[in-house]
Amino acid sequence: MFRSSYWRHFDFWLLGMVILSMVFGIAMIRSAIAGNETLAELPSRQITWASLGFVVILIVAGVDYRFWGGAVKWMYFAIVLFLLLLYFIGGATFGAVRWIETGLVSIQPTELAKIVVILALAAYFARYYDEPRTWFWLLRSLLIAGGIAGFIYIQPNLSNVIVILVIWGAMAWISGLEWRQLIVILLVGLVLGVVAFFFFIEDYQQARIVTFLFPDPDARHGATYNVLQALTALGSGGWAGRGYGLGTQTQLRFMKVRHTDFIFSAIGEEFGFIGAVLVIAMIGFIIYRCLRAARLARDPLGTLISYGVAILIFFQAAVNIAVNLNLIPVTGLPLPFISYGGSGLLSLMIGIGLVESVVMRHKPLDF
Repeated sequence: MFRSSYWRHFDFWLLGMVILSMVFGIAMIRSAIAGNETLAELPSRQITWASLGFVVILIVAGVDYRFWGGAVKWMYFAIVLFLLLLYFIGGATFGAVRWIETGLVSIQPTELAKIVVILALAAYFARYYDEPRTWFWLLRSLLIAGGIAGFIYIQPNLSNVIVILVIWGAMAWISGLEWRQLIVILLVGLVLGVVAFFFFIEDYQQARIVTFLFPDPDARHGATYNVLQALTALGSGGWAGRGYGLGTQTQLRFMKVRHTDFIFSAIGEEFGFIGAVLVIAMIGFIIYRCLRAARLARDPLGTLISYGVAILIFFQAAVNIAVNLNLIPVTGLPLPFISYGGSGLLSLMIGIGLVESVVMRHKPLDF
């Protein structure tokens, strides 16, 4: 599994951009929490997670991705058990039970669950790659994604349920989903979304949507206030920004969760439009290298794994940036590789390791 001949195909461009993004993210976290003693340890914690993630990339890349595809059933059952454990003993944050406290670190199983879903769907679609694209074929794949999404929903954690459903839809599409099936799925999803809004989502989730549709410009607290502060930060940055550590909205703490959900606004304030575009370009380059690995892959499993990781990074980045620009309601999804969050960062690093494993083995060995 760790033969040296594989490593000559290792994508150092991908690894380099991931490291650059993490270093920049750590610097922005340090700026965002400056002067806040209760959050002073976050940059050092993120450095620890990033260092661990670097090792994880090398380990996961060194193992043949087909091994992970074969072991995904055990991983699936393990993550379901973790999610059940989370429901009973997890810690609550903003009204949702999302963390398992170990005494040393807080673990968010939901982040790992997204990688398991990608592996499980990739293994399923690869196994039935030559099967007719029937409704039964599609329903079985939905049950795989839904089996994990259901446990995430009861936390409640609607944003990550949507992430998993988007991953499922995108991977089904690349696997041969037909147009008529897609249209039916979108129509059913629209109806279920309306029903869920009134009967199945929490009050605070409803409030986020209502606040987005009917904002109160005089609000001095809650989601509206934070989004207004984020827009003010982005606008005040201009073309080149106020300078690192000099953003008033960020440094004077007008924005909440500025080191996680609204770190993009902090970037825009301190580095301006140019800095924001460069961050988007960095993430875009990472996505491009994942899609390149999907194109080079030797088999459908490798293609689908790489494609799934690319979709995960793209969707979370797009949603985070859209929230900061007030284009969609607040969701709580972090900016990949930039926002603070150990479990989220480590999960993305596992995904990058899987992509590296695919691209390292895209050519037969020379004997």
